[in-house]
Amino acid sequence: MNSSHKNSPQQHQCDSLIYFFNRYKENPSIQALTQHFNITKQSGRYQQLIELYEKSIPAIEHLLWDNELNTHELKKYQYLFHELEALYSNKTIDKRHHFIIAIPVADRPQHVRQCLQSLLNLCKLYNYGGLIDSSYAKLQVLIADDSKQLKNQQANRQLAEEFTTLGIKVEYFGAIEQQAIIKKYKNSDEQLDNIIGNITADAFYHKGASITRNITYLKLNELRNPNQPNLFYFIDSDQEFQVKIKTQTDEVDVYAINYFYYLDKLFSNKTIDVLTGKVVGDPPVSPAVMAGNFLEDLITFVSRIATYEKHANCEFHQHDAHNADDAAYHDMADLFGFKPSIESFQYNCMIKGQHDHAQCFTELCNNLSQFFDGEHPTRKSYYEHEDVVANIKPARTIYTGNYVFNENGLQYFIPFANLKLRMAGPVLGRIIKSDIGERFVSANLPMLHKRTVQAIKQSEFRPGVEHQANTIDLSGEFTRQFYGDVMLFSMQSLTELGYPHSQVSSKKISAIVANTINSMKEKYSTKHDDNISKINHLKAIVNKPQHWWNTSTGLNNAILNITSFIQNIEFNFGTDAKVYSQLFSASSIEKYQTEITAALLSYTSDKIHWDNLLKAKSA
Repeated sequence: MNSSHKNSPQQHQCDSLIYFFNRYKENPSIQALTQHFNITKQSGRYQQLIELYEKSIPAIEHLLWDNELNTHELKKYQYLFHELEALYSNKTIDKRHHFIIAIPVADRPQHVRQCLQSLLNLCKLYNYGGLIDSSYAKLQVLIADDSKQLKNQQANRQLAEEFTTLGIKVEYFGAIEQQAIIKKYKNSDEQLDNIIGNITADAFYHKGASITRNITYLKLNELRNPNQPNLFYFIDSDQEFQVKIKTQTDEVDVYAINYFYYLDKLFSNKTIDVLTGKVVGDPPVSPAVMAGNFLEDLITFVSRIATYEKHANCEFHQHDAHNADDAAYHDMADLFGFKPSIESFQYNCMIKGQHDHAQCFTELCNNLSQFFDGEHPTRKSYYEHEDVVANIKPARTIYTGNYVFNENGLQYFIPFANLKLRMAGPVLGRIIKSDIGERFVSANLPMLHKRTVQAIKQSEFRPGVEHQANTIDLSGEFTRQFYGDVMLFSMQSLTELGYPHSQVSSKKISAIVANTINSMKEKYSTKHDDNISKINHLKAIVNKPQHWWNTSTGLNNAILNITSFIQNIEFNFGTDAKVYSQLFSASSIEKYQTEITAALLSYTSDKIHWDNLLKAKSA
């Protein structure tokens, strides 16, 4: 570690810790910790002082979040960890975990830059593991590139070089590197095709996030260091290492969580093999399953704003209204055990300073198209603090944009990757839960999710979402979502029969898949009818001649944008939306029922081949 910190505990600077002890000296917990601190400071033992910091941090966090978080105290809290790292630097051996962070990406260099910059900011603010030779010692990053465009491949490679010079060791893992490791691992037969695909070198791109992750598992298997405990951390490129919080008047993004500190603590002190976090900010689901509740919210917004004076001060700043937790953004939240939302959510205007309703209306209309890339303007989720260690919970779903595992977790590849369906994480989660039970947990360590890049107001690339002139076509993603749901709930039914540990006949699996398709078809059809009704309602309100946006000048662009939004909603969810006939055609149902059934039947043998492969290469 950095030798500049070599000193005795008596000389060690504990300024931030002392600040909080003084700031909250009336609190009984802090009084007890202060007494302990005064004794420990004289002991001359680094380990005792480290343990005191670790006891103090949750108590300080509780007091910080009891009131509205302020910038000054957040900085003091962040510097607590610099003091803690200075203590660790004096230990002869630091047994904490080394993190290998994998970022799968396809044609999103701007997202990758934002993600890596947030990681660098986090490291500077919390200093986990400290610096050795100007690099953060206990973490490294792997950019697993699935880009098609050469310029984006080059940009991602350059980002790896740039951030390495800035202090984070970043390795580029592109097409050439992936093909090399596949050649090294894969036998001449097709035993791994369901897991890592069978893609020719001339089309080695857009293989899908699941295949890319599985190929990355092979690389992680090689990167693990037997001389230190390793944790493998998968994140999505459109996420950042911070959280979104609500204040009394606004919402802000802050670096409020020392992710690596807490993950190390959890995996060190608990029996955990796989841990999943969540996201705050934009929802983690497809717009294919969010249209209904967004239409409801938009109807409420335009109905309400129509009753206000155009140039009156904006009334849409109720930042204490809702937190879209418990899948409130999902049209079929009940499928996942949550109560469906029975009321609309109010739009919270994001314009700063004094402004009127015309500006509020224009701001929302100008950003409506971002919904088709996964934003939900009315149902964002926000971070709510709770003690991370004390509140871990049993999990059944992997969020593939934020999950961590130890070396035991390498055996849990993303299943059915070659089908390229959505819901891969929930499917994997059901398998892991059935296999390791309580060693699979969820923790309150969310990351900030940003579906779009602000500069272009859309995602750089999103598979299954086609932007063509004024039309946005969701049919590709919609299909992946529908049959991903079929796979998920077929899997759920099968695990109740003991699958994959107990053998289930092909006839039984086929019947379960067929029944699930029928069930999902009924639910999606019901939502389709509901959406048609909501689209017509919204159109009637927006087009009402006497509403002020239709009777005054200066709002042409806003009207054009909301009209374009409605046209795209109709294209994807309206009466003549082509995706429903594609989804429910006899040929489509037969194709996916056959493919899903075959994939489920092959999982046991796929898992055996994968486990044998990892063991052979580790020997």
